[in-house]
Amino acid sequence: MTAVPPSRKMKRLYRSDVRAAKLRLGHRVRVTPMFHTEVTGPHGPVKVSFKLEYLQHGGTFKVRGSLNALLEAREDRRPVVIASGGNAGIAAALACAVLGRPCTVVVPESAPHTKVAAMWAYGAEVLWHGTTYAEAHRYADELTEERGAVQLHAYDLPAVVAGAGVVGLEIERQVRGRPPVLVAVGGGGLAAGIAAALGGRGHVVGVEPKGAPTLHSALAAGRAVDVHVNSIAADALGATRIGGIAFEVAQRYRMGSVLVTDDAIAMAREYLWREFRIVVEPAGATALAAIQSGAYVPEPGERPVVVLCGANTDPATL
Repeated sequence: MTAVPPSRKMKRLYRSDVRAAKLRLGHRVRVTPMFHTEVTGPHGPVKVSFKLEYLQHGGTFKVRGSLNALLEAREDRRPVVIASGGNAGIAAALACAVLGRPCTVVVPESAPHTKVAAMWAYGAEVLWHGTTYAEAHRYADELTEERGAVQLHAYDLPAVVAGAGVVGLEIERQVRGRPPVLVAVGGGGLAAGIAAALGGRGHVVGVEPKGAPTLHSALAAGRAVDVHVNSIAADALGATRIGGIAFEVAQRYRMGSVLVTDDAIAMAREYLWREFRIVVEPAGATALAAIQSGAYVPEPGERPVVVLCGANTDPATL
């Protein structure tokens, strides 16, 4: 279950893969609610629908992907290794706890203590290595081989992306029509999964910090490229390159991309707390920042879906 190297042909992801993930996951994950409301935009109130995915087990959508990947290969009982800046490690630790598998998470030194504590709470072994996700990932590769383990990937594994895509199937049942879906992008697993779930009739817009424009840069270059990461959302959106699966899906379904500043993310996060008493991490507020900053302007009569994707944060930082 390691990520597919760029030199190998990658499996294309389709709605059927996401539907299979939904059946596989069953009642192990929450169907998170939709909340229809208005938010303050640059020119007045904007109607939106919040997908409250931060209420998912473990406070992150990523548990869907980790569980799906482990259930897909449930006869494989080897220990699990994953590199993560935070949420993917929490998700893997939780999925392993549910299925009775040992789990080791390799985190960079910058990983927030709040997220590391959650990994410990679910019984994972946590190892620190390097200062970036890329360095942690290289060590996880070595560890996987040394221990004869199986490796999960935070965002570039077909089963992980398909599991995340179940969010898209839920949105489809919870709202009328085909509104645009705004999703924060780091490695792109959630946005790609939702786009695959909705298919050609869907409209997914990736929202990225200006300090971590993986999808934006790849679409401009016509290929995945490395970017320098410097953002308040880097612990969750800290990938230095868009995932291969996400980029293929983004091109196939013409996924859009908009950029937002760290200030806009911080303001959106504080707004969610002040107006709705919703506590999310910076990545969880990134999609909303596009609406409030004017980076994304809805068409007349359009009510976009804004995915609030993660809640693993220290409330004292609000």
